[in-house]
Amino acid sequence: MNKLLRIFKHRWLDIADTRRAVPDDMAERLARRVAASEGRHTGEVRLCVEASLPLSYLWRVGPSEPLDAVVRDRALAWFGRLRIWDTEHNNGVLIYLLLAEHAIEIVADRSLARHVPQAQWQAVAERLGGQLRQGAFEDGLTQALEEVSALLVTHYPSEEGSVRRNELADCVVRR
Repeated sequence: MNKLLRIFKHRWLDIADTRRAVPDDMAERLARRVAASEGRHTGEVRLCVEASLPLSYLWRVGPSEPLDAVVRDRALAWFGRLRIWDTEHNNGVLIYLLLAEHAIEIVADRSLARHVPQAQWQAVAERLGGQLRQGAFEDGLTQALEEVSALLVTHYPSEEGSVRRNELADCVVRR
């Protein structure tokens, strides 16, 4: 895609588009699902839906840095900004959607990444993408959240009777 056309597309989309894709009531239901998920394991899960990339990221897209690498860098930036890397067990997960490019990234913290191969995360992202292409945002995000939760329960289950501190907010980040 032509760089100027891509920049125009990204400037066109904004928070209103994000709120149409994930309205307030859906965001609240997803937050409750995140909280319920985190009751079953010691990990932390965040959902982030962003309308478009900042101009500084868009300028980087080109032959030397393909779009998928730039989107991954943006997801990693959100991973840090939301302090997912700073959880007690280093087992947080970010599910990141970029609406302008119909891109999905799943970023797992270092401890969890040792247990789950990147191909497995990619498969979760591909299934989510299929749901999103059909317009089923809530179903797709719920399914992805359940798949991530199942992986966290497998590798980091909550101990019965233990009281778990919620380290990160459960709300959906919409930008």
